Amino acid sequence: MVSAVNSFGLMGVDSYLVRVEVDLSRSLPSFDIVGLPDATVRESRDRVRSAMKNCQLTFPAGKVVVNLAPADTRKAGAIYDLPILLGILKSQGQLDASLEGMAFVGELSLTGEIRPVRGVLPMALSARALGIHTLFIPAQNAPEGKVAEGISVYGADTLENLLAHLRGEHPLPLASEIPHTPEEVPPTADLCEVKGQFEAKRALEISAAGGHNLLLIGSPGSGKSMLAKRLPSILPQLTYEEAVETTKIQSIAGCLPKGVSLVQTRPFRSPHHTVTPVGLAGGANLRPGEISLAHNGVLFLDELPEFSRGALEVLRQPLEDGTVTISRATGQVRYPSSFTLVAAMNPCPCGYYGHPTRPCTCSPGAVSRYLSRISGPLLDRLDLHVEVAPVNYADLSSSLPQERSAQVRARVTAARQIQSQRYQGTGITCNAKITAAMLPKVCPLSDQANHLLKSAFERLSLSARAYDRILKTARTIADLDGCEVIEAGHISEAIQYRSLDRKYWH
Repeated sequence: MVSAVNSFGLMGVDSYLVRVEVDLSRSLPSFDIVGLPDATVRESRDRVRSAMKNCQLTFPAGKVVVNLAPADTRKAGAIYDLPILLGILKSQGQLDASLEGMAFVGELSLTGEIRPVRGVLPMALSARALGIHTLFIPAQNAPEGKVAEGISVYGADTLENLLAHLRGEHPLPLASEIPHTPEEVPPTADLCEVKGQFEAKRALEISAAGGHNLLLIGSPGSGKSMLAKRLPSILPQLTYEEAVETTKIQSIAGCLPKGVSLVQTRPFRSPHHTVTPVGLAGGANLRPGEISLAHNGVLFLDELPEFSRGALEVLRQPLEDGTVTISRATGQVRYPSSFTLVAAMNPCPCGYYGHPTRPCTCSPGAVSRYLSRISGPLLDRLDLHVEVAPVNYADLSSSLPQERSAQVRARVTAARQIQSQRYQGTGITCNAKITAAMLPKVCPLSDQANHLLKSAFERLSLSARAYDRILKTARTIADLDGCEVIEAGHISEAIQYRSLDRKYWH
């Protein structure tokens, strides 16, 4: 007898329907799984057999063939343990309940415990889109699964409890839907803890308000890392769509904290400089990398020149397109990677090139080689270049209260609301994402501002990309001031953030 049970597979941030077909026949005992299964899926044979034995269920004595359709798509993970077992029970007649309109995912232990799996949220969203009315998932994944509205989601912790529910003996509790209510999460690190550095704080505010990439360059101990780690505290709250997208990526990567239904805070990823290009871009088993895990948040690269050239060049395409495409022999996936890049670096190997009081011990050649590790194209994609000067004693010892993150965040949120209204219906979320075709319309310049920009473009020999990014930065500065027309002062400040590449990279 042949039976079929619905399940799901993962392809990037999306999920697709998998029909688990089970056929039993009288023959020599064997258990075969077909449909391009990976090693983990093939190992389901032993997990399913032991789980049935330890739950006092009869395993068929003949030939068992399991087909995972569509057969031309590679299947990965232990998520098919549960539907394979249910298909065997249906084919044997040990389970009479109808499974139409239902889908099942879950890994089985040898004792019948249903263990959590990755990617439940995209599966639940796909189930709703395909018209499946009921989804059964591991109990530990229930908070994540119930985010999908319009579908009944049940969390089961053991095989016995699931079978009792399907047979109508002991119903499982329904995972209730939870509306998205943004929570005011207190920042773990507040901007008021940073003494002085008013210019760097201003650049941080502009970066948060417009989603602009930021480079902090200065001597050791000047506060570059401290500033970068406080950027999340002034970023606006996630919208519902951003929260769902962020949760999907973290679920697929297996990074979603236990019991979390929906990610409420923007990600902050800070990989070590030894990270590989695959670690940054993703691709190991087609899973997302650091740049996708930072989607809708911040990717912080400390000691930027210490990263390998290959890893840094991986960033170029995602910074432009907001997506990263991973192609491997096993398939091709595309992950969103719309993040704010914050990079910090010393100006030379010893760190004191250009320091006002401490002499640099590096030779000019060593300084040049150190700075040349950052390519021109990557540097051009960083909107704001900020020199973080050493903090003086007066600022460090001052008892005057510093501006708190909540105050800065209020201004940032107001600027983002202006941008949200301006770009409504375009899919653009902030000024940093403005397309070149939209610039003339959304960035109107006063006559004085236009003259200043023209003069700077010719004098500094700016590239077309630098011209666009100066306009976008000026647009954000104007939004913070509540101005619709970009004035000369806004252009002047935006140009100021493009001057350090002339100082250090000549």
